[in-house]
Amino acid sequence: MGGTWDPISLPVRPGLYINFVDAAAAQIKGGARGVVGLPLFQYGSAAAGKFYTIEKETDAAELFGLANIGPIRLILQGGAKEVLVYTVPASSSEEDDPYAELRDAFEARSFNVFVYPGEISNDEQDNTLDWCKQNRDDGKHFMTVFGGSATEDANPATGNTRTARLADDYAVNLITGADVNGTLYSSAAYAPYIAGLIAGTGINKSITYAQVRATDVNKRLKNSEIKTALEAGSLVLVHDGEKVKIEQGLVTSKKKIRAMRARQAVSTDIPKTAADYYIGKLNNNADGQAALISAIKAYLERLELSNVLTDLAVGLDPERKSEGDSVYLLISFTEIDSMERIFLSIQV
Repeated sequence: MGGTWDPISLPVRPGLYINFVDAAAAQIKGGARGVVGLPLFQYGSAAAGKFYTIEKETDAAELFGLANIGPIRLILQGGAKEVLVYTVPASSSEEDDPYAELRDAFEARSFNVFVYPGEISNDEQDNTLDWCKQNRDDGKHFMTVFGGSATEDANPATGNTRTARLADDYAVNLITGADVNGTLYSSAAYAPYIAGLIAGTGINKSITYAQVRATDVNKRLKNSEIKTALEAGSLVLVHDGEKVKIEQGLVTSKKKIRAMRARQAVSTDIPKTAADYYIGKLNNNADGQAALISAIKAYLERLELSNVLTDLAVGLDPERKSEGDSVYLLISFTEIDSMERIFLSIQV
């Protein structure tokens, strides 16, 4: 167990806690994993209120029926390793809230990106973002992908307004949908593909300019509209005359998806490794602290070798004394970004 911590009110539960300190010279950045969490409201004869791990489209069709697996197909086509499907029970009374119930069910499961199979209300979008934030505070890190209706997609300003409302480091908002061989998808309906793409992309790569499985977009934006969308932090699909691609991999806070995935990887992997091998097993003395520092440094060095980060440093926090059962570490490194803008000066 881990999470964020406040120097004024330290956590009570045993665990290794990481406090990310945003600074220009040392930003956390890094890797994602391949599991997408998906609630399914239509699932054929499958049992309600159960989790299923899906790695193949054929398995999904057998479980849920061919007519119900469109979102799963999109996630797998995007590149995710697997889909964690939850079959949402039908509401038995007006007091039941299936969205609150499904989010509560996902609390006890591990996944890296969360997405709905289609459109949800603004209130549920807000509730889902609050849930994502609360999980982050509790030490569970995942990205959430949002989208809108076809009507909303017709006006990019509406999508950008949604982006501003859902502004967060862990939120992605798609504002354009896709045409897949004549079948039109709203941005909300196509969001599962984006979730699969994010989950399936390596931690040392960006989804900027990634080609998607589509023949066109449901609305082609003008250059000025694309620029405005990027400045807002929206995720935009564009048709470049030959193919459909993602213009730039951004979260709604205008930061890079690649960077946020690194934060999630570091804040997930280090506590898990510490819980498995170090918490309760090491003495809190110079030797034990050195062993812990060496382990964390080795993890970060692996990311460095994969061109995820550089300039790393790990040591005891000089501002706080490590004693008793508490250890305070100071970690710093610099992210390696993707080459996304190339400027040419041509002399003739």
